[in-house]
Amino acid sequence: MASSSQPGRRLIALDVGARRVGVAVSDELGLIASPVESVDMKRDGMDRLVALIERYDPERIIIGLPLGMSGREGPQAAATRAFAQQLRGRVDRPIIFWDERLTTFMADQSLIEAGHRRARRKQHVDAVAAALILQSYLDSQRA
Repeated sequence: MASSSQPGRRLIALDVGARRVGVAVSDELGLIASPVESVDMKRDGMDRLVALIERYDPERIIIGLPLGMSGREGPQAAATRAFAQQLRGRVDRPIIFWDERLTTFMADQSLIEAGHRRARRKQHVDAVAAALILQSYLDSQRA
């Protein structure tokens, strides 16, 4: 299926956690996802997320949906859906949920392999996980 993205419009992905939300964006061609930052939600996080969305002006927002290995939704998925509902009240962009199973684990492993110490990994793992979620979505649009 060909990508339904408009040429020149980025996509943004969010990896929603209990404290931090990882943010990643695509390039204008919709080929490559790059981590942007991890937003601390305890410190005006929603305002920061809205500012990032306005800055990158994405066509749509991809939010990682944490499913169990069985594919079922649990309490964390419900919290993610509630977060998305809050975000819908602040931004006018379509939101797409995307399976995020194992992305945080894979992000952590890639940061370990890159030689990042634990404290630095903690700062970046959510943004890298968001990039993995977004890259998975982008790849599926080209398949």
